[in-house]
Amino acid sequence: MTEPQWPAADWSAEPWAQVAETHSAVVFFTGDRACKLKKPVSLGFLDFSTPQARAAACVRETELNLRFAPDVYLGVAEIRGPDGRVCDHLVVMRRMPAARQLSALVRSRAQVAVPLRRVARILAAQHAMAARGPEVAEQGSRDALHGRWAGNIGQTRQIQELLAPRQPLEPAVIDETERLALRFLAGRAPLFDARIRDGRIVDGHGDLLADDIFCLDDGPRILDCLDFDDRLRWLDGLDDAAFLAMDLERLGVPALAEQFMAGYAEYSGDPAPVSLCHHYMAYRAFVRVKVACLRVVQDLPTAGHTACQLAELALRHLRAGSVTLVLVGGLPGTGKSALAGAVADRLGLAVLSSDRIRKELAGRPTEASALAPYGSGIYCAGWTERVYAELLHPPPSCWPTASRSSPTRPSSRHGTGSRRRQRPPVSARTSCGCAARPPRSSPPGGSGHEPAGSPVRTRRSPARWQPWRTRGRTPR
Repeated sequence: MTEPQWPAADWSAEPWAQVAETHSAVVFFTGDRACKLKKPVSLGFLDFSTPQARAAACVRETELNLRFAPDVYLGVAEIRGPDGRVCDHLVVMRRMPAARQLSALVRSRAQVAVPLRRVARILAAQHAMAARGPEVAEQGSRDALHGRWAGNIGQTRQIQELLAPRQPLEPAVIDETERLALRFLAGRAPLFDARIRDGRIVDGHGDLLADDIFCLDDGPRILDCLDFDDRLRWLDGLDDAAFLAMDLERLGVPALAEQFMAGYAEYSGDPAPVSLCHHYMAYRAFVRVKVACLRVVQDLPTAGHTACQLAELALRHLRAGSVTLVLVGGLPGTGKSALAGAVADRLGLAVLSSDRIRKELAGRPTEASALAPYGSGIYCAGWTERVYAELLHPPPSCWPTASRSSPTRPSSRHGTGSRRRQRPPVSARTSCGCAARPPRSSPPGGSGHEPAGSPVRTRRSPARWQPWRTRGRTPR
């Protein structure tokens, strides 16, 4: 890969002194130094209201960020009053060139694929050697994530009440966010338990935004990790990466977000389901919704628009990540496999094929022929009942799922009641019809012994064909 052409990697073209403000700090830029002063605020999720709390936060911020940018964080300085007494503290850093800020490069449409891949590698490497343990792992559970969602939604509603009648979000937006987020989490404890068993919960960054990444000639510098609450920094590595992916999408470059997540998955060896990535991106977007609402309280003019933009992004990913069972049914040779494969590729689903499962249950190689007259052999009613029962309780690793099958009997289409409790407790279900009537007459030379799945050679089945009454319609 060739290095992209970027602006100069120094701050000499910038004003010698500048000031920047966030919801919890003020940063003073003077010469080649940047000094961060914590605001004396208590925001519910952080408390810097006392000098002692701010001093401890400065020390903690410096210690934690040395993991990602050891040559940027220089230490903690004291602020003394005229009487010589210490009255506050500053985090002292090397000043980074604003023109090399990742967000600025993205907005200028500079080529950032190379540094983004390096960020993915740095993040995955840091996660690989990050602290783990029972206390850390607990924060990766379904219940812990449920609690964080509930906390962020509750705090956002409180801020909205403070802002009335100029609240930036419609109450219905927050209500739908809550409904979709909690629907995803319901019944997903096994998924999050598996993440914990696989060691995916780490002491990470916790606040990975494009504004805090600087692309220098000798590699990116990642700054400003979350320091005020360890529990919010103990998280799934995928969740950590999803924060930056969400921010890149907010900046209008979803393709770069996908590339970054693909790079992280490659370097971390993480085979996480697409639905979980969508959920984490939605969660991170809503975290920033809360922050944007706080900035509305602090009279930042653009914060209301930002809150609405992020809330829309969160809902988009919650909808995309809804766990879905797609049933694709039809007669043999009508294109079930092609349709199921296309749906699975588009939505990131696993395909459960009734023919494949039928042969596996019979102990036969899946590529072997199962020639038999229609409705006989392993395609008889008893075998079909068994196959459909198996389809109704795939392993959790196959959720969400696209399933394809032939609607040979009404009872088989719906399965048995005893198996229904094995299905994912909460999912959106969509039925896609893919049925076509077979030809009226048989071509000469037919034997009538072709297995289900042969390309439109179902000469013996027309008399038994029945429409799948509950199917949906797909456009041609």
